[in-house]
Amino acid sequence: MNIEEFREYCLSLPNVTEDMPFDENVLVFRIFGKIFACISMENPDLATLKCNEEKAIELRAEYPCVEGAFHWNKKYWNQIWFNREVNDVLFKQLINHAYDEVWKKLPRKVKNNLLTQN
Repeated sequence: MNIEEFREYCLSLPNVTEDMPFDENVLVFRIFGKIFACISMENPDLATLKCNEEKAIELRAEYPCVEGAFHWNKKYWNQIWFNREVNDVLFKQLINHAYDEVWKKLPRKVKNNLLTQN
């Protein structure tokens, strides 16, 4: 997977938007305003993904290319290097996991509104 494929896959998920809230170098992906992933244009070999606490620890232990995310709460955020031990299938699963982590914490009213719109 590369930065373009990462972006395309994130945007293929329901209700995902992208923006650059920090500066012109960091692209953020959100679901209903909540960030689940980001990539830096200055470091296009690296993605940052939200993760549940236990899974984050497991992934870091199993894959050297998965690290606690720099500038993010390392308890819930991983940075993952493209084109290393994590293949495209696993990378998509990790993106889905990040998306699901944010989705499950959205208020019920927001989820119901989103589901009825689609």
